[in-house]
Amino acid sequence: MSDRTVVTSPDAPPAVGPYSQGIAAGGFVFLAGQIPLVRDTGKFIEGGIVEQTQQCIANIQALLASQGLTLADVVKATVFLADMEEFAAMNDVYRQHFTGTPPARSTVQVARLPKDARVEIEVIAKGRS
Repeated sequence: MSDRTVVTSPDAPPAVGPYSQGIAAGGFVFLAGQIPLVRDTGKFIEGGIVEQTQQCIANIQALLASQGLTLADVVKATVFLADMEEFAAMNDVYRQHFTGTPPARSTVQVARLPKDARVEIEVIAKGRS
């Protein structure tokens, strides 16, 4: 018997491919990378890296909330940027949301992101017992 549970939220945009929004397993919640799609429109939030980062985090928060979790439960984050020149602006937004003891994090520049997003963020959170 598997202890895998699909994580989904009506408050986050659906997956744009053949994958789950997230999976809860082994006491952890693994979220797929979130790009800055707005749930109601299925389109990117208007604006630049600041707005896109805020939307990615809002999508993450919606998925975590479906499991009774918050950003404080995140233990690892990976940020994918289309342009490392936008690191400081992304980091300013990130810092506002991951307060206290922030999770471990990796940030990398990639050649291209889905739908040509400027940023994608994936997280792993520790589930509550």
